[in-house]
Amino acid sequence: MSARRLDLVVVGDCCPDLVVSGANVRPVFGDVEQIVDDAPLVVGGSAAITACGAARLGARTALCSLVGDDVYGEFMRAKLAERGVDTTGIATTQSASTGISIILAAEGERAILTALGTIEKLAAEHVDIALLAEARHLHVTPFFLLAGLRPGLRELLKTARSMGLTTSMDTNWDPSEQWDGGLTEVLATADYLFVNAEEASRISGQSEPARAAAALFALGPAVIVKLGRDGALAHGPAGISRCPAAQPTAIVDTVGAGDSFNAGFLVGRLAGKSIPESLAIACRCGTLSTRTAGGTDGQATMAEVEAAE
Repeated sequence: MSARRLDLVVVGDCCPDLVVSGANVRPVFGDVEQIVDDAPLVVGGSAAITACGAARLGARTALCSLVGDDVYGEFMRAKLAERGVDTTGIATTQSASTGISIILAAEGERAILTALGTIEKLAAEHVDIALLAEARHLHVTPFFLLAGLRPGLRELLKTARSMGLTTSMDTNWDPSEQWDGGLTEVLATADYLFVNAEEASRISGQSEPARAAAALFALGPAVIVKLGRDGALAHGPAGISRCPAAQPTAIVDTVGAGDSFNAGFLVGRLAGKSIPESLAIACRCGTLSTRTAGGTDGQATMAEVEAAE
């Protein structure tokens, strides 16, 4: 094993989520006031949630991101530090506000309204190369929201690889629904690509998840497709692996479940687990994260993951 100080550096969004939940969260315009069950402000952003999940599993984790000089930025720094994430790579700008997502969660479904703010301002020059030199793996997410980072992302991943790191990306949804943004050119520099079934289909043009994974694998990375209640599959050098979803006792909400899944897979691989073994850890992490509201409060420890086998 490497003697480096960090296991994982995550690069991407760092913004809170306002999770509005209940049976009455679908808005009615026309000055209609509706009463909802709850609306906590919680750690949000795909990158921030992934970093928290990895730290919860015991990985030495840092986040590189950009926030505004405002209350949301202060909130995120404090919450990440509480969860054991190294925040020295989070830069602050005076020129934009910290992004925020409003999540409307009802009956197992979600709608997400995002003000990008600093999310789209993050650029390659904001990434602390000194942190990468101390790490074993670089994970970047969410590709399609990081407009400022995308032009320099290929070189950033190449630099990380030249420093001995393995690399990965999660695309998340493309709000423009163009499903390109230079992704194909970047994939050759990624060791792993994380997508859900719909994202895999939109990017590859293949409707069946295994076919979509095969098409994306041909572009370079091992591909991990998150299938929700159907578990997950991975297409790597040894072929396709599948894992059923773990059985939850109760689902409170699914916010951040995919990011907790990613954290589990990456921690498994960094611990020397095979792709199928890491996929099983990821599925348990994703499922366990749904037991509380928000993306981080329900994240699993490794002991809880092992108990769920």
